[in-house]
Amino acid sequence: MLKLRLSMGGTKKRPVYKIVVADSKFPRDGKFIEKLGFFNPLLPKEKKERIGLQTDRIKYWLSQGAQPTTRVARILGEQELIKMPANGNNPIKAVPKKDRKKEDKAEEKKADAPKEAPKAEEKKADAPKEAPKAEEKKADAPKEAPKAEEKK
Repeated sequence: MLKLRLSMGGTKKRPVYKIVVADSKFPRDGKFIEKLGFFNPLLPKEKKERIGLQTDRIKYWLSQGAQPTTRVARILGEQELIKMPANGNNPIKAVPKKDRKKEDKAEEKKADAPKEAPKAEEKKADAPKEAPKAEEKKADAPKEAPKAEEKK
């Protein structure tokens, strides 16, 4: 299957990507069929030099059945070559990795909790429906003897 995808280049901590058409079996930075443009993520979004595309060749490869990856689809959508893809939903992305593990354990406990919940409900069913009121408790309790006067 043919893919329109990014191939990484540049130096350490300064990535520059080529937009290429390649077979999906080839490695990311390996063999590709044709270079179709570039993408420099370090430049501001307003600059023209951030993205360079050969629109006629991209349209050709799309007509041949090449599928863009999600990132390339967003780039092409911003340049209005294809319809802008819908945003994905990844609510976990904003949570730090160490906290994700805690949430996973909490979810597992919640999954186990409904099994125990019916037992608690059964206990409630056996209990009397109305608890005695606080005023009734005071009436049932023995009255305290009057306190002896304190010595002066």
